[in-house]
Amino acid sequence: MTDEGVLDPWVADWLQQNSRQIPIKDIYLMARPTESPFPATRRLPHVDDEVVSGIPVRIYRGESRPTGLVVYFHGGGWCTGSIGLMDNVARELAHATGAVVVSVEYRLAPEHPFPAGLDDCETVTRWALANTARFDVPPSNVLIAGDSAGGNLAAALTLRLRGAAGVRLAGQVLIYPSVAAPTANFPSQKEFSGLNMAAEDAEWIWNAYSGGRDLADDPHAAPLAAESLADLPPAFIVLGGCDFLRDEGRAYAARLRDAGVDAEDVCFPGQIHGFMNHVFPAAADAFEQIGIWVRRRCDATDPRLP
Repeated sequence: MTDEGVLDPWVADWLQQNSRQIPIKDIYLMARPTESPFPATRRLPHVDDEVVSGIPVRIYRGESRPTGLVVYFHGGGWCTGSIGLMDNVARELAHATGAVVVSVEYRLAPEHPFPAGLDDCETVTRWALANTARFDVPPSNVLIAGDSAGGNLAAALTLRLRGAAGVRLAGQVLIYPSVAAPTANFPSQKEFSGLNMAAEDAEWIWNAYSGGRDLADDPHAAPLAAESLADLPPAFIVLGGCDFLRDEGRAYAARLRDAGVDAEDVCFPGQIHGFMNHVFPAAADAFEQIGIWVRRRCDATDPRLP
């Protein structure tokens, strides 16, 4: 496709077949889904549930020596989602990257508004950095990743940990991340609103996560608001051509590069928000590119390699 903002025919057909959308606030009020509707996409020899400082995690490991360790934060608008619901994403990340993946069951809004979820992500990331020997991974090969709201948490965490003693991340993978408040008014927010999330849903989510507070200028809630993005880990950012978050993700990548950070953004034409979670055909290419980037980063920082 030559125009990234034109729906992929396969995606258009999917949208037509799945035209009945349930507002996210109604999903929250009914019952949050906790298990993935998709079959396990990758069979891995080791998938174990543990608890880290009261936070449930699910750890995915292959048979080979891992390339690194990826701490993964699931999407779901900070209000839904779980390690079970995003099991397919974690499996694909483990397969593509060759890394151990630690998926985090962080606390959800509105019961636990900002910064509760971010605090949990920090706790597990610090635990991962302190326990790399357990997974046969050098401390230099720890990365974080997240999709949508999880991408927000990953980006925010790099800002929170910047300059922290003994903390150095090899990279960050941001999959169609939310990095600005809905009031930012990026063109893609209006152009693609309603394809699979209405504007009122985005506002409800933000109000739930913020607890009704004005956090539009707080970089730990809206990373694009940070005065400086210098000295952050290298970034790989996945965008969808028809995603309402496309423009803010692209703006974040540009600001990272302007600040001297090695940042690469890749846009998949015609794809809507969540195309990787829903295992659209384009997801295979996206996971493959993430895997290539993560393996390259790990090779560059792995003291075990010549």
